[in-house]
Amino acid sequence: MKLNSGHLTFCTNIYAGESWDAHFAVLKESFPVLKAQLSPNSAMGIGLRLSNLASIELLEHNHSTVFKQWLENEGGYVFTMNGFPYGGFHNTRVKDQVHAPDWTTKDRVDYTLRLAEILSQLLPDGMDGGISTSPLSYKPWFSDAVAREKATTSATANIIKVAEGLDQIYNQTSKIIHLDIEPEPDGFLESGPEFINWYENNLLPAANAEKLIKTHIRLCYDVCHFAIGYEPHIAIIHELRQKGILIGKIQISAALKAKLPASVSERTAVLAELGRFDEPTYLHQVIARKKDGSLLRYPDLSAALVEGQEPAVEEWRAHFHVPIFVEDMGLIQSTQSDITEVLNLQKQQAFTTHLEVETYTWEVLPTALKAPLNDSIVRELAWVKTLLEQ
Repeated sequence: MKLNSGHLTFCTNIYAGESWDAHFAVLKESFPVLKAQLSPNSAMGIGLRLSNLASIELLEHNHSTVFKQWLENEGGYVFTMNGFPYGGFHNTRVKDQVHAPDWTTKDRVDYTLRLAEILSQLLPDGMDGGISTSPLSYKPWFSDAVAREKATTSATANIIKVAEGLDQIYNQTSKIIHLDIEPEPDGFLESGPEFINWYENNLLPAANAEKLIKTHIRLCYDVCHFAIGYEPHIAIIHELRQKGILIGKIQISAALKAKLPASVSERTAVLAELGRFDEPTYLHQVIARKKDGSLLRYPDLSAALVEGQEPAVEEWRAHFHVPIFVEDMGLIQSTQSDITEVLNLQKQQAFTTHLEVETYTWEVLPTALKAPLNDSIVRELAWVKTLLEQ
């Protein structure tokens, strides 16, 4: 839905199913219900996630024409897509494979360009479109700095190929589509400074075409991911603005947060509560802050729990997208305050027009946090809308 602060939607990676028929079936069932509650009198946007398989199928026969007509009939529109997960994302062990195939591969390039072709067909006139994607690759897959540097060079070259493809779409359709790189813990680009360093010292020199890159390659600001790293939102967003690097999308999401008491018994209780979120589907990286301000990084929640009694650590933040409308969960909390900070900045001086709620973990949440899916989506979007319109 269109607000003064931008277009607000939710990401359909919330839904299971990998074929186009499965994607479309759940949209036909859920979207009219959501729109009736959230935007009954005006059009409502969709943040579309398509698997690689679904992206191929959508372009076959007349599926895209049928989908476009359905959107028109239902008062829906697509302005942003999630191109991070390539394959299965529900009811399977995802973990680090969410990064596969990475940006060193032709498969990732072909998939992303296919999404761009689809988006160019669906995107309303006069609106820019965005596709969020992985932060090049996953650091633990590479054993040393030399291998990582080689992979970065290869991935950067492929990002440039996509930028050139997006420029061709612009020349043919006058529609601006941007690729929005999404930093994540343990990704090649996992923080604001790492993204900016890569953008300025790898991407721009390799492309030697500043206008092309700054138009079509942007940052996806996933609030959960930046909060996990204890990053200073105001400083990062200001630096990006000063350098002319655009933010393509805010992904509105909350991470787990926990203060770890000095008392062993009290800490044990907190760790037990965190352990309820240790599930086998998704990566739940943890960044722990020590009393001296330094950070410890763990590849998953299970690894962090092993060292939970480390006395020098005072706080954990974990990559588990919890409902954004909940801050206090008893012994543990969420990083909801980070969302409030970022969206207040957006209200003061908008730095993007794309706002996408991305809580995809409903199936694996502890029972106490679960609710019917449509009710949860409505509650999240209503919470954001209220915050933005205050």
